Amino acid sequence: MPQYKAPLRDIKFVMHELLDAPSQLAALPFYAENETADPELMNQVLEEAARFVESELVPLNRVGDEEGCTRHEDGSVTTPTGFKEAYRKYREAGWTALDADPAYGGQGMPHLVSNTLVEMMTSANVAWSMYPGLSHGAYSALHAVGSEELKNTYLPKLVSGEWTGTMCLTEPHAGTDLGIIRTKATDNGDGTYAITGTKIFISAGEHDLAENIVHLVLARLEGSPQGTKGISLFLVPKFLPKADGSLGERNAVTCGAIEHKMGIHGNATAVLNFDGARGFLVGEINKGMNHMFIMMNAARLGTGLQGLGLGEVAYQNALTYAKDRLQMRHEPRVNPAEAADPIIVHPDVRRMLLTGKAYTEAGRALAMWLALSIDIEHHHPDEARRKEAADLVALLTPVAKAFMTDNGFQTAVLAQQVFGGHGYIREWGMEQFVRDARIGQIYEGTNGIQALDLLGRKVLMDGGKRLQKLASVLQAFVEENADDEHLAPYLDGLGKAAGQLGTLTMVIGQKAMQGPEGADEVNAAAVDYLRYFGHVVYGYLWARMAKIAQEKIDAGQDKDGFYLGKVQTARFYFTKLFPETKMLAATIKAGNEPLAVDDRAVFGLEQNLVGA
Repeated sequence: MPQYKAPLRDIKFVMHELLDAPSQLAALPFYAENETADPELMNQVLEEAARFVESELVPLNRVGDEEGCTRHEDGSVTTPTGFKEAYRKYREAGWTALDADPAYGGQGMPHLVSNTLVEMMTSANVAWSMYPGLSHGAYSALHAVGSEELKNTYLPKLVSGEWTGTMCLTEPHAGTDLGIIRTKATDNGDGTYAITGTKIFISAGEHDLAENIVHLVLARLEGSPQGTKGISLFLVPKFLPKADGSLGERNAVTCGAIEHKMGIHGNATAVLNFDGARGFLVGEINKGMNHMFIMMNAARLGTGLQGLGLGEVAYQNALTYAKDRLQMRHEPRVNPAEAADPIIVHPDVRRMLLTGKAYTEAGRALAMWLALSIDIEHHHPDEARRKEAADLVALLTPVAKAFMTDNGFQTAVLAQQVFGGHGYIREWGMEQFVRDARIGQIYEGTNGIQALDLLGRKVLMDGGKRLQKLASVLQAFVEENADDEHLAPYLDGLGKAAGQLGTLTMVIGQKAMQGPEGADEVNAAAVDYLRYFGHVVYGYLWARMAKIAQEKIDAGQDKDGFYLGKVQTARFYFTKLFPETKMLAATIKAGNEPLAVDDRAVFGLEQNLVGA
């Protein structure tokens, strides 16, 4: 059975040495007043989190995959054996309240800490982790735009974990295109609304872990405009609370089915039917998309963490196997007394392992950088600093979601490959990691949609202002360290790639302005552009990590070889993975022309749909 150990050494390296997070957090009044930015406290919380996930969640990962969730005739759902008990322990230990507002029963810990807990949980048991994960998203949206009455009624229960939450967007005919949703809301005239429609693919949509489930639902109020401008956000509880907070009558929302999926079997991905269910408006009428994006952005970062977490656990198990598995002979021989040598000595196995290590450790650095930036965005006393952090988070959220899940899936596949035929066999658990990791590239907006969001909305729409801010940070780092003999081989390539990113952006932007065909030019370049962008960000982070590690080595502070491992993994990244940017630059420049084929000749259609 696969095992997992939380990578606390690397987590602490990023937190304390790369980001210097405790000192940055201590400068924020919110954390200073709550005394939650103490470095020793943060370390203790993370160590306890590691113990919890390793002992409680890891053993349930295989159970959840094999049993799945069971829907009963009355629409209720039973989660896999052990899930409910693990959730009880999780809730009673206070993990649901970790970074929540103390005004509603939260502990007020930094988002940086809770973000790292999420990484650990997704490594240990990604299907289980989605139950509290969706609740946190519902909490965030309600906390930001809910009325005082709704917040006072629902937030304490969500924070305590007594109730859980969902986000209900997708419908059978409407996935990404939410402007055509059919779920409708009718004003009841008493401050409530009747919600009618069907939502699909609702993670944690029905289960037995908590006594109530709070659904946040996108619907169109009668008389509202068509498209996304006419969508509102409603809170629809499974049970309607009484005035004293206890549960009242069952609402008219039921689970019609549980999806049969490729992976994440332990999570109840539900079809939910709303039959005039009583709902409450969250925020403003016709502002539902804006309000839901609070939850969606949190979910997208969470999905990126799923890619990171699954990549980490797959890498760990592949590394263990590679040390033990004897196959083929290496020259010079490592085990002359044995018939074969451990496969970890073979270059191709080392390539696969190093790829996983390089992508995972850079992904962790990106995730924690963004989490710290969210803390600054929410709590820094200087408005300019808050805006700067918000711009960084907005720019890099689609990169984190797409690049980290693409790399996480690739790492899981490579880790499976290390096992050879055993990786294809269920008992080793590697095929589950591959299946579980695949969904990250699809839900919360496919990675193609993330690429369009990055290039179209986050870069071109604001004239490249956010990109220029990031580029200035990268360029300053390159210039400041130009004379560093250890970094020089990497900084030259990083500087050129960062500069070319600006050039490619201008080329695409010019094409985008060339009439109706301009949109196709943006679409054709977007996916490769995001991957190029991701490599530049990872390159910057690896250069920073290598600089810190080399300084520790030079100071004689590398007794366990941790810092040497950082330096050598950085070298691998820049020489074996980063050169992908050169290929991506070529495909970006190729534009839409190679895609503008004759539909009749290539696809066998009766007519040419795009006029090629």
